[in-house]
Amino acid sequence: MTTTHADPAAPEESALDAARRSEPDIVTCDACPVLCRIRPGKSGACDRYGNVDGRLTRMDPLVLLTPETGLVRFAGGEWSGNPIASQDIVVTGIGAGTTYPDYKPAPFIIAADVDGVDVVTVVTEGIFSYCGLKVKIDTDRHLGAECSPVRANGEQVGHVTTAEYGSQMLSLGGVRHLTGGSKREGTVTCDTLLTLGNGGAVELTIDGGVSITVQAGGAPIVDGVREHRMRVGCGSATIGIFASQWLGHADEVIVVDDHITGVLTEHQAGRFLDMRPAGIRVRGRRSTPGRYFQVANPGLGWGGTDIADPLAVIERIDPKIAWPGLRLLIVSTTGEHSAWFVLDDALRPQPATMPPAIADAVARIGENCEPAACSVLFMAGAGGSLRAGVTENPVLLTRAVQSGRARVTTGGAPTYVWPGGGITFMADVTALPANAFGYVPTPAIVAPIEFTLPRADYQRLGGHAGRIRRLEDVLAEQQSRAKLLPARAKPPGS
Repeated sequence: MTTTHADPAAPEESALDAARRSEPDIVTCDACPVLCRIRPGKSGACDRYGNVDGRLTRMDPLVLLTPETGLVRFAGGEWSGNPIASQDIVVTGIGAGTTYPDYKPAPFIIAADVDGVDVVTVVTEGIFSYCGLKVKIDTDRHLGAECSPVRANGEQVGHVTTAEYGSQMLSLGGVRHLTGGSKREGTVTCDTLLTLGNGGAVELTIDGGVSITVQAGGAPIVDGVREHRMRVGCGSATIGIFASQWLGHADEVIVVDDHITGVLTEHQAGRFLDMRPAGIRVRGRRSTPGRYFQVANPGLGWGGTDIADPLAVIERIDPKIAWPGLRLLIVSTTGEHSAWFVLDDALRPQPATMPPAIADAVARIGENCEPAACSVLFMAGAGGSLRAGVTENPVLLTRAVQSGRARVTTGGAPTYVWPGGGITFMADVTALPANAFGYVPTPAIVAPIEFTLPRADYQRLGGHAGRIRRLEDVLAEQQSRAKLLPARAKPPGS
């Protein structure tokens, strides 16, 4: 009997290599850390890659844009900074493919002549765990206390952040929700980001607050009620805008607002118009003349407060100053709530029919309110190994972006790059083509990203010069799977 022994000098076969040998028709996808093993005719867990005739293939089309709306350009200078274009075609990272891990060059490194300058655009799809959405919701309704958890399907996916002028703000996603919690939390967070980023509607609940449906470019729906107006301003600002239109038609106007409630005759605008003091003192903490904080609790009522009865805002009426017959308008900052009163002989406000001039002024407030909408900005950090798909010396790419020599776009759309270290960018999701975002089940979001810079600069920063290809060659090669779309450099309806 003869015994054979393995050659001790031969490398040990890995389980993966053994599986490949035993099932040669299966391909292993290296586009993300999951490393799906894909059988012929099937796709991986993210549906982005499939096995086509034994070859790993990006299943979605490569999106090309016609820049009819004018994609981002540098202001002045010898080169405009346009993403690479030929015959009005822009190559985007949507459908380009992923280079994870990024030891290998990006899927497309394209050279072309743009505005007389030889430029290079590096086109790829980034896998982002460090990403999220900033959601601006135009409403004066109280959605929830600052820092309150925001949930989707019961899982926390973000939090309420600081309110801005006329809008409530949410911060959704981020690496801690994607990877720092339970598997379900990460999956739900990823799905929420993906749906909102691709233009879909998502229902969210806020702890201690409301249920709200948000969709990029759509009106928010708060506790089942669709919002229509963004407030024209705080109570003080509303008085400043419309004071002269009330003069001669009302003796006092109170504009109810959760942040700053205004009282016309005390306000500087009323004094400038020489209006007689009315002696009506509202609740809350007086800031400056005619401007009051904390007149009520936040809520879904008048001016974003919990007030349902407008007279509840009045603390007292001074009999030494007020008079019978005094005409009083109480109105919200959107004009959606308004009431007209006349003081009786006992100086008690009595409901009365609103005069046409006052009704017109209230309507003017509503006319000056912009339509309530939700804005969704994608924010991500393009750091780490993603840059290695662009250059062998990643810090030089970062410096080129920070100095403005390299332009960052996402799906051909403009981005705002934050100052400071790294490449942290934001983009309006409505400026990207539809369904621009994907995912991998780690979980993480996949987003298109393009870096455009002069070819000489690209070579100086250690770019993969040997992988540069002419644009016309790429377009010819990708013709069968390319999809041509009009650019959306501006949000719909803008």
